[in-house]
Amino acid sequence: MRASVLVEPGRIEMQERSVPSPGPGDVLVRVASVGICGSDTHFYREGRIGDLVAERPLVLGHESSGAIVAVGAGVSTDRIGQRVSIEPQRPDPETEESRRGLYHLCPHMQFFAAPPIDGALTEYVTIGSGFAHPIPDEMSDDAAALCEPLSVAIATNRKARVTAGARVLVAGAGPIGIATLQTALAFGATEVIVSDLDPQRRDIATKFGAATVLNPREQSVAGLHVDAFIDASGAPSAVSAGIEAVRPAGTVVLVGMGATEMTLPVQTIQNRELVLTGVFRYANTWPTAISLERSGRVDLDSMVTGKFALADAEQALNADRTPGSLKAVVRVQN
Repeated sequence: MRASVLVEPGRIEMQERSVPSPGPGDVLVRVASVGICGSDTHFYREGRIGDLVAERPLVLGHESSGAIVAVGAGVSTDRIGQRVSIEPQRPDPETEESRRGLYHLCPHMQFFAAPPIDGALTEYVTIGSGFAHPIPDEMSDDAAALCEPLSVAIATNRKARVTAGARVLVAGAGPIGIATLQTALAFGATEVIVSDLDPQRRDIATKFGAATVLNPREQSVAGLHVDAFIDASGAPSAVSAGIEAVRPAGTVVLVGMGATEMTLPVQTIQNRELVLTGVFRYANTWPTAISLERSGRVDLDSMVTGKFALADAEQALNADRTPGSLKAVVRVQN
């Protein structure tokens, strides 16, 4: 099979590799579509994200969909031919985190495209059968792949305690910010305010239902009195400003990957008794993701702004530098 491989920072190479065999409880998926995530571009350009370092050649990509073409022992052959959205996680079921239902925090997690585990920018992958989620016929391969960033948004909104009638501030109108905006509205938020420095991304946020868009260089968010602030930017200035916008007993969720350390307005957090937490990955989100997309309450296909062949994966990894780009996908079977 063909695989797009990061061989060193800034260089992708097409390689021929053996098709993997599904082990017990696994399925073999012929990959159809792979979304490009900000973590992929970090690995591509820098070879690392924080403590995660690509010390050997690595296949990138963890947002993926495809069709099951073979099954391992213990998996019904009825699954062959199913189109699926892949939840790219292999937790150890015996860890305390997994037994508590927090399998995404498993310390022995094997996650697609997190070194040394290869990802989905290749023609075939294996995954545990329970993490290959069947999708409806009407769902596109691209939307099925983007159930992964949508799952991040679902986990984020759950932690933000977004319910009917909520007012929400989202900093950052990149892919996660836009997925978070759509999910907040689907969860019943009556008003979602989005801030971003990029005017094109502010326009995108308006298109996807933001009630108000702000340029943080020109407009302060302090005093908005929102129920929840979600940072999808990772910018320390955005985090500090957003915390000041939250009502007493409100919630702050950090999902954007940014600075390793930052200064926070601790007195505001204490005096208002704010709940501040983070989101790393997700657990038990795929049924909700598929339902939201199928019902039309979330539009994943419209988030795609660039489509590339597997041989052009390097162009896809640089697509975020194109003005107006939101989400690039690689069509593996093209």
